[in-house]
Formats: sequence, C-alpha cells, structure tokens
Amino acid sequence: MKNFKVEPKSNSLKHILDSLIEGKLNYHNYIETIIERVKWVEPLVMSFVQPAEFLIKNLKLLLNKSEKLSTDVFLEQTLFGIPVGFKDLYHVEGFPTCAGSKLPSDLFDSGEGSVVKRIRKAGAHILGKTVTTEFAYFAAGPTRNPNNIDYSPGGSSSGSAAAVAAGIVPLSFGTQTIGSIIRPAAFCGVVGFKPSQYKIPTDGIIPLSPTLDQVGYFTSDVESTTLVYYLLCGQRENPKQFYRLCIPEGNYLKKANQEILKLFEDFISQLNSEQIEIIKINFLDNIDEIKEKHYKLLSAEAAMVHKDWFNKFKNLYHPKTVELIESGLKITPQEIKDTIESREEIRLEMKSFFELNDVDAIITPSTVELPPIGLDYTGNPIMSLPWTFAGLPIINIPIANYRENLPFGVQIVGKYFEDEVVLTIAGIIERSIKQLQIL
Repeated sequence: MKNFKVEPKSNSLKHILDSLIEGKLNYHNYIETIIERVKWVEPLVMSFVQPAEFLIKNLKLLLNKSEKLSTDVFLEQTLFGIPVGFKDLYHVEGFPTCAGSKLPSDLFDSGEGSVVKRIRKAGAHILGKTVTTEFAYFAAGPTRNPNNIDYSPGGSSSGSAAAVAAGIVPLSFGTQTIGSIIRPAAFCGVVGFKPSQYKIPTDGIIPLSPTLDQVGYFTSDVESTTLVYYLLCGQRENPKQFYRLCIPEGNYLKKANQEILKLFEDFISQLNSEQIEIIKINFLDNIDEIKEKHYKLLSAEAAMVHKDWFNKFKNLYHPKTVELIESGLKITPQEIKDTIESREEIRLEMKSFFELNDVDAIITPSTVELPPIGLDYTGNPIMSLPWTFAGLPIINIPIANYRENLPFGVQIVGKYFEDEVVLTIAGIIERSIKQLQIL
C-alpha cells in the first residue's frame, strides 16, 4: 500500500490563506512545497492531464511572478496565487480541453465560463486540468486514489478529488451529473460540495446532460468549502442553531452494502451534538423508478450533445460512452418531455417531505461501498443520484479511514437553495468527528 494523502489542515485553503495574510507562512516556501509534492507524488497519483514537468514549470513561473508583487496583494485578492485545478471539461484559456477523450481537442474550443472567470478574478493561479472520465461518464482515466494507489479514486471528477487529497492543490473544480463530486470526495477522503442547481452557472463546460449537469468543487475542510461558496455565490444569514436530520430508511438506504451500513450506524450512534437531532423515516422506496428516469434523461441528452461528434468519430469513443449514446438515440422527444416533468414532481415531493416532517437535512452514507480495487470501476453513484436529479445541495464529509486505509464519508442533503444550512450542519459534524472513535 502506498499512501500519498496529506493531513487536511496542511492543505486547508482557509488555513493557508490565513497563514499567508498573517505572515506565518512564506508564499515562496509554500509554492516550493507544492513543487516537491508534484515532483514525487503526481507521477504516481496522476491527478492532472498535464505531466508533472509541465506543472512544475507552471509553478516556477508563478514564483517568478510573485517576487515582483507586494504582500499587500494577499489582502486585495481572496485567492491570490493559490494553485487551483479544473476538471478537463472546463474551458480554460491556455489549456486544451479534451474531456478525457481521444477526440480532437479543437472540437471543443470555446471561451471560459463564469466559474473560471470568477476564480481568476479572485486571484487564483490555474495550475492545470484535472483528469476526468471520458465526457464525465464511466470510462475511467489513469488517476489513482492517494490513500492507496491500488484503489479507485471514484469518478467522474477523479483527478480533482485526488489532487486535493494528495495536497497538490487546496481547491479544485468538478461537475456532477449523477454522483461525480460526492463519490470521488468520499473515496479520496476530502470534502466535496455540489451546491443547489443553478447556484453556480455551467457555461463554459462541455455538457453531458444539460438538464442534469451541476458544478461542484473539492477542498480539505468544510471551512474552506464555505469560503469558496461565499466567494462564488455570496453570503446569506443562517440564523438557526438547532437542526433536525433524517436518515431515509427503506429501499434507498438498502442500496449500501453491509460494510458501509455498519460504519454508518457506528458513526450515527457516536455522533454527539446538542445542535443536531437525528430521526429515521421511511423515504425513497421509489429509488429504482427515480434511477430509471435519471438515466433515461441522461442518455437522451448525451445523445443530443454528441450527435455530430459521434457520427464522425464513433470509433474514438470508449465502449461505455458508445452504449450510453446509442441508448439515448432510441428515446423519443415525448419521453424526454415526460421525464423532465416528472423530475419537477420529484423535487416537489422532496420539498414536501422536508416540510411535513420538519426536517432540515438528510444524512446518509455517501457511497454504497468503500473504494473498489483497481482503476476500471469508479463505483456506484446511486446514493447521490436522487438528490442530483432534484438539484438539491449535497456535501460529503470524510469520517475516517478503514481497511487498507480506505476512506468513507457521509453526505448531508439539504433543501433546494438552502445551501448555507447544509454547510452549517457539515461544519458541526466535522467538529464533532474529532471526538469520535468509530473504528
């Protein structure tokens, strides 16, 4: 087993920024540390599309640039000089976009979207493009899990999660169409957050399913996640001090295997906070129906997005992506319309569930399993699927590492557009974890 994961505090975006501003951390030394990690860790973890030599050169150019700037700049720009990664679906000036595929990159030429522009404006330095599964579906790339490189980092935002876990960047961006933020965050043992749909625009990103695609990102801790959320979405007051969480018993929860359910039960039994009450209610027994609707819409829209490319370059697509697109081509426009309408109905059902049961958030395991061995299988995204389908905010909180140093986590799911509540609850749980002895 080779473990390349860093301690969360050493790669905490909030801690790094505070230390730079307070003069406790020298910027030159910080970047030199990143250079060393890239040199020795990146060739084994392979979280970035660009080779380690390119990333090192990029960081050295950043050092030369920083020597000409006053330290006062740290106070003027929130993310000044912090290396950031973007999933290879985002259009980023100066970097080709290939979407983890073998298709010609010039097919995807486009301008930068809102997220990249906002992060640049905040002063961050874009280190490179992180590895994605092909077109954010299931065909895995070369990235390995920094906790144990024999195991999967999850997908599709595999490189973004691994880059944070390995301490190469303290912030990276991905996308989620099913479970592509939460699952790799859980497998790599980092915080992954997908805000409510439409909180963050998806322009400038190669789509998989325009109706379902949502922006998310990875950090080492909830405090850093919250900092980035306020930077991108603005800050709203959250006056509540007490929160009622629900475990959705029934068919949905039974999707997780016995190992994960045991770890989850141990965690819940020891979670002790005066600010949180946890109840159990049977919910989402129709999970298989929701899954069917989700994949129908996903495959139909993927077929529409890829129609022209697929006709010309079918032989360059991975068989898993070919299967998805060919399946989508068989779905009628009326079926797509009906599925989109049922999606709104499911969102309203979830809204009613929260209100009728006086529930602030839902808590479940983030995945059905611990990270699988090997790199071909990125895991089952079913635990995130219904919440993504409804566009609800979701966050993964790393709990602990288990056998073979493999992480597991829990997810908090909130009400639509009540992202601040989700972040507050996540912060409470994260602070409580230090007192737990669940393994």
